[in-house]
Amino acid sequence: MAHTPYEWVLVVPCTLGPGEQAFVDGLSAGCGVRVRVMDRAELDDRMAAHPDLVDFFTRDQLMEKAKVFSQEKAVLLGGERDLAERVAALGAMADGMDDHWTVDFSRSGDMVVHTLRARHPRAHEVSPITLELKGRPGGMGADLTAALSRSLGFGLAEQVVLPAEAIASLTVNGPQWLAKTLTDVEVVWRPVGPLPGAGAPAELAFHDERGATVASFTGRLNGLGRGSVGRSVDVDLHGCRLQLMLPHDLDRPAKLNFSFDLAGATPAQALKRLGLRRRLMSGGTFALTVDGKDAGGGQLAAASTGERDEMEQLRLYAQDLEVLQQHCEQEFPLPDDITSSERIALRVARLIVEGHCVISPFARALTVTLNGEDHPALRAVLSGEPQSVRVLDPQFTLPLAGRTLPLGEVMAFHTQVVAEDGPAALAALDAGQAEGHRVVMRPVDGQRFHFCLESVDPHRRLVPTPLGLPGYPEPH
Repeated sequence: MAHTPYEWVLVVPCTLGPGEQAFVDGLSAGCGVRVRVMDRAELDDRMAAHPDLVDFFTRDQLMEKAKVFSQEKAVLLGGERDLAERVAALGAMADGMDDHWTVDFSRSGDMVVHTLRARHPRAHEVSPITLELKGRPGGMGADLTAALSRSLGFGLAEQVVLPAEAIASLTVNGPQWLAKTLTDVEVVWRPVGPLPGAGAPAELAFHDERGATVASFTGRLNGLGRGSVGRSVDVDLHGCRLQLMLPHDLDRPAKLNFSFDLAGATPAQALKRLGLRRRLMSGGTFALTVDGKDAGGGQLAAASTGERDEMEQLRLYAQDLEVLQQHCEQEFPLPDDITSSERIALRVARLIVEGHCVISPFARALTVTLNGEDHPALRAVLSGEPQSVRVLDPQFTLPLAGRTLPLGEVMAFHTQVVAEDGPAALAALDAGQAEGHRVVMRPVDGQRFHFCLESVDPHRRLVPTPLGLPGYPEPH
């Protein structure tokens, strides 16, 4: 007020709110000066009365826009540099649409992706943008409803896809250039990262009725979440994903989701995941800690006997292959699918390399090729009377899932073996023409040959070990 004006005019390019207007009016108190506001409405009126001024003030802006007008269709004489300049110019025009928000864009094939971006940290406060989603009655199944509950209700970071048949409309509320209502649209709800606490050490422990720890598994935190219904803890334990959902209402029980994938896992890795799964299926009291601090817990019901038996069969399969891989010094992922014959052969091979004597259900007969040499023991076998036979294979192998696993020196034997074509072989021996002659030898009464490692103690009584495969009869 050094110049003692009689009137003070505040020019603002907007419309003042009631509080702002009261503040401006109060500035003249005790100053003897008249205070008034020239706001957007009066400025618009004056601009309308003087269009020449509008042209003058916007001349440079219009010239810049004219430079990029229709440039997206012009030839790219400058190559990549020309392309970058045009994209930057379009980006600058997008920035000019709004003081608070802008749109980033990218191209992937024939699809153009728009990404809304705040131009300053308070954009969501001064110019809020909201989404209104209306669903169709009966449009969401049980799985989709459960996924929404996990994501929105408990804040779990998982992608949720809402198909068009589940959505009646999607309304975007915000600036005029952005506001719209869409129908026949698919909505994909994706998590953002990194999530709070990701990477922190986590531990899942199981306790007995006295509170003593009976099992524990360590892993890493994927993230913490919070939603309208409760909070969530998402952890990774040896490749298994465990999601604990804790309602705000303490009277409601906690929920626990568990998932794992054996694709690409070695037998050793698969055994860790299956071991955790078996522990969860056994039920009981559990507690989850993150970075040494309590993150929640609860009580699990035991799974059915059938479900646990199925899990045990899968664990036995992984165990068999793990033992065999260690023996053969080979490592490869657990095959996704094997035949019944391969499964039985794998079990037989595991028992062999562990030093057991085992009956192979596939070894009904052995075919040997004579080298032409005569021997009393050979004539006894060819005589037609049951004889004890032992055959050594120095390079016994197991074909499995397209691989060949060497087991080493393996002995096949039986105490009651007869030669099917003994007389013909004896005649060939007598004529000195036995070399290359093939002889098929079979155990009596449809029995099978027994197998064991050649290194097994010869003085040990070799009693066949049962295969122990549920659903498969024991060979004899």
